[in-house]
Amino acid sequence: MSNNTSINVSHDALVVKPEHPYGSKGNHALPQDSEENRGSLGAQSSTSVVDQVRTPPDDSGITSSASTICPAPVCRQFWKAGSYNDELSSKSQQPTGKNYLHVHPMFLHSNATSHKWAFGAVAELLDNAVDEIQNGATFVIVDKTTNPRDGTPALLVQDDGGGMDPQAMRQCMGFGFSDKKSDSAIGRYGNGFKTSTMRLGADAIVFSRHFKNQTWTQSIGLLSYTYLTRTGHDRIVVPILDFEYKASTSEFVTLQDRERYISSLSILLEWSPFSTEAELLQQFDDIGSHGTKVIIYNLWLNSDAKLELDFDSAVEDILIEGNIKKTGCKITNDHIATRFSYSLRVYLSILYLRIPEAFKIVLRGKVVQQHNVADDLKHPQYILYKPHVAGHEEGEVVTTIGFLKEAPKINLNGFCVYHKNRLIMPFWQVVSNSNSRGRGIVGALEANFVEPTHNKQDFEKTVLLQKLENRLKEMTMEYWNCHYVLIGYQDVNKPRPKVPQNVQPGGRPNANMLRKNSAGYSGRQTMSPPPGFPAVFNNTNLASLPRVSAEPVVLEKRKEHPDLVASAASRRKVGSDGFTVPGHIRVEQFIQGSANQSQDSEIVKLMEKNKKLRAKWLDHKVRSQTLEVKAMNLSSELEKVKSEYERLMEELQALSVVKEERSRHVNT
Repeated sequence: MSNNTSINVSHDALVVKPEHPYGSKGNHALPQDSEENRGSLGAQSSTSVVDQVRTPPDDSGITSSASTICPAPVCRQFWKAGSYNDELSSKSQQPTGKNYLHVHPMFLHSNATSHKWAFGAVAELLDNAVDEIQNGATFVIVDKTTNPRDGTPALLVQDDGGGMDPQAMRQCMGFGFSDKKSDSAIGRYGNGFKTSTMRLGADAIVFSRHFKNQTWTQSIGLLSYTYLTRTGHDRIVVPILDFEYKASTSEFVTLQDRERYISSLSILLEWSPFSTEAELLQQFDDIGSHGTKVIIYNLWLNSDAKLELDFDSAVEDILIEGNIKKTGCKITNDHIATRFSYSLRVYLSILYLRIPEAFKIVLRGKVVQQHNVADDLKHPQYILYKPHVAGHEEGEVVTTIGFLKEAPKINLNGFCVYHKNRLIMPFWQVVSNSNSRGRGIVGALEANFVEPTHNKQDFEKTVLLQKLENRLKEMTMEYWNCHYVLIGYQDVNKPRPKVPQNVQPGGRPNANMLRKNSAGYSGRQTMSPPPGFPAVFNNTNLASLPRVSAEPVVLEKRKEHPDLVASAASRRKVGSDGFTVPGHIRVEQFIQGSANQSQDSEIVKLMEKNKKLRAKWLDHKVRSQTLEVKAMNLSSELEKVKSEYERLMEELQALSVVKEERSRHVNT
């Protein structure tokens, strides 16, 4: 993919010329090369990083021939590659009077085990690119590439962001650094690059070009677990090459002295995928004026001795074969809630809540289409939650909850929980799906008041997280109780009519119950009808008696109580089945029906009110997202204008120098 930003200097001029491979250091020494800064960096990360702290001249641990033992092959399976033996290796001796912190190579592997999932490591690398949107980044590429040394597959991650200057490159390769202080930045701990690259493969090489304050720099760094283990190092060594562009000579020149440059270059040429200096420098050709390229090679294998990242099954995707789990339901298998665990394209489509239209995630040559989980819901509701701890409000979050469009045919549920625009927990199941309660209910929310763990695949186990989990459980149950009938489930809350005690199973009345006194009939006595008056239940039609029958009417003798007979007759109504229905039951049904109608009316009013509030909230949400996108686009345009202005000023200064030289030449 070509960059939108271009420079007027040809690519042929942006490399170190072969006849002057080491350039001239001149007066362009970087601030981090000072003795004071070297000491401060070494105290935080390690003396094992080349150029981060100067290596003593007698330190034989800097070259590939440091080990006195025969190189041993590195285990290609990640979870078995942590064994390391440096007992027979040569130990580096540091100068006296200095305090140095050594970081053992085993830490590279143990640090990377925080990523249980390979896609979580890929997401870490994308976070760095997304954070560069504020510096003008317009794309990030994730693709398969080939290790030219042995032809094996490698993973490429490249963006056109601001890039890294030599100081930032050392912080990226070191441990515990992070300059992302913005509230909107995803990265925080300065550890993501090391954990992610070492989780995906044994080795990673980084190319970065940076332009700031009229100065172009480019750096190359190698983080190689293979190199460290096979040479038996007892500390992490990271060779780095730094260059700066000189307008007077139209070339990049090295910022290191010749001895250190040769030492670092020799390691890069032996252990990186590129065997010549020209091949190394050629990697900057497609980076343009600024950007970063990461190549991860010697990718890890799974337990079946196959590549953990599957590049062959889908030409436009990267899969994790071991994560593919098929069930008996095709709808469930094809749903995004299932496929995200093994399809990188699906996972990247939901990785961020908001991405500017100008920024593209390109996976294997095809742009990833962003997907909002809330768009998959029917009967959505929007619930505001404000957690409180010790009486103080810690924040607020609006949760979108609803049934999946495939419900009730799909047995999936959970919440996609984001933090600062980044997906942390996809389809977090807060209720068990062992029964139908909660089946098909999915939600989405951005919870910035809880802190993610270092691997950004979970949240820190705090009181706030526990409160959030409990509230999401309540939301799920509340939503289910109010809406499950909308997708076809039976209304279990509807009261069932009671079967009278005088009716046997099958709908036949119990003759004994009609003749004897029963306390179940409000203490009244069941009597035989008087002579000449038909019984309430016609014995000749017992077979046609309904399963649920009304309570029999108690009658007195007509001659003794004529007013009761007339009153009872006036209260009776003959149904279509030929049986009478007592008047007091009709009155109760009428009262109950009136109450239900009143309740239904209230529900309709509340639903209409909720609908209006939802529409109003959606309108505000769309406006807010539009303004955010506009702000990000304007910021990106501003950075491009600044970059173009700086480039023009650089050219103007170069032309002024040329003009002065010509004037002097004419005068002489």
